Amino acid sequence: MKTSRIALATAVLATAAFGAMADEADGSQYAVQFNGAKTRAEVQAELAQFKQGGVNPWSIQYNPLNSFRGAKTRAQVQGEYIASRDAVAAFTSEDSGSAYLAARKPVATTQFAGQPAGNAAE
Repeated sequence: MKTSRIALATAVLATAAFGAMADEADGSQYAVQFNGAKTRAEVQAELAQFKQGGVNPWSIQYNPLNSFRGAKTRAQVQGEYIASRDAVAAFTSEDSGSAYLAARKPVATTQFAGQPAGNAAE
């Protein structure tokens, strides 16, 4: 008897809680108000200018390296790679570089957080 009362009370409370959560779905929370700052002619002029440029980054044939010109020589890049090889291996190791950073000498600085880079404390 006692169990059925508890079950009935639980069912009543659950129904009341569900009813309290229900709300009218009018879609007003999804309404978006858009006020464009440009006229149709301005947007069409921008589109024409974009198409005349000949580069479409959303195209399948887009090649960002087509006009890329490197500033470093092959030897410079290889030298930088060899110089940073140990650090990269340490940071990609099991401890994510903790041992590598712990072995380095700490850099003393007098700059405090929130201070601009040019105004170090003296």
